Amino acid sequence: MKITSLPDVEPRPRRVAVGMFDGVHRGHRAVIEGADTVVTFDPHPTSVLAPATAPKLLTTVARKAELLADLGVRELVVIPFDADFAAQSAQWFMDEVLVARLGATHVSIGENFRFGQRAQGTPAVLQGDERFETRVVPLLELDGEIVSSSHIRGLILGGAVEYANELLGVPFLVEGPVEHGEKRGRELGFPTANLVPRPGMIVPAFGVYACRAHGHAAAVSVGVRPTFVTGLGELIEAYLIGFDGDLYGQTLRVEFLRRLRGERRFASAEALIAQMKRDVEGAQAVVDAAG
Repeated sequence: MKITSLPDVEPRPRRVAVGMFDGVHRGHRAVIEGADTVVTFDPHPTSVLAPATAPKLLTTVARKAELLADLGVRELVVIPFDADFAAQSAQWFMDEVLVARLGATHVSIGENFRFGQRAQGTPAVLQGDERFETRVVPLLELDGEIVSSSHIRGLILGGAVEYANELLGVPFLVEGPVEHGEKRGRELGFPTANLVPRPGMIVPAFGVYACRAHGHAAAVSVGVRPTFVTGLGELIEAYLIGFDGDLYGQTLRVEFLRRLRGERRFASAEALIAQMKRDVEGAQAVVDAAG
């Protein structure tokens, strides 16, 4: 997979799919099918046009590229989105981006894709341009729900990662460097690898989850550890079942499979340890069932 910023694009004929594609979910995959190049935007346009309403993202550019590579896409072209780009007309986008720079012969979009200043560019506008063939893909509906990045974000924010994964087509994951914590998990007999949530990226609702991490089943706590008074903020704490080693400084990927319970305050460390044992058993059972 080649990741290219738009100003660095080399001219060649391309079959392009255009969109934000946050999460590269099952609806996105229908749009991407048949494309050799995906065109996306960074940062999310809403963060420029209406910063107060900008969503937390499901995927980084690097993770998006990885998912696209699995679909057979050759190149990810990233458009640096800023106020100047947002001010360009829909016609300019077709002339300068799709034709002059990308050499698009085929353009694939979702039916709700809009582009150009004040979102004046519509699927009909693209279809009216005879320099390339335009494919407009209807929104995908599963079990009576439109598959969308915003819907998936809502599921994850509510802790419903199992259902979010069905719409994504792959497990939702969080990744980052393993940070030093207060070593409280080690004192309790459950040493954890700790990740600090990345700014701008979505994190599941507080609670305990069955996950996979570093090739192991994992019981993962997301939250602020209400049983103890700590100086730490929100943290993702992963207990890797059967793992004995040092992960500090390494990048850890945590795949969320199912929420086991919400975050709770316990009356004593002993009560917390008893619950953690049950969480570990539950996490192992979920991972075993997932295969």
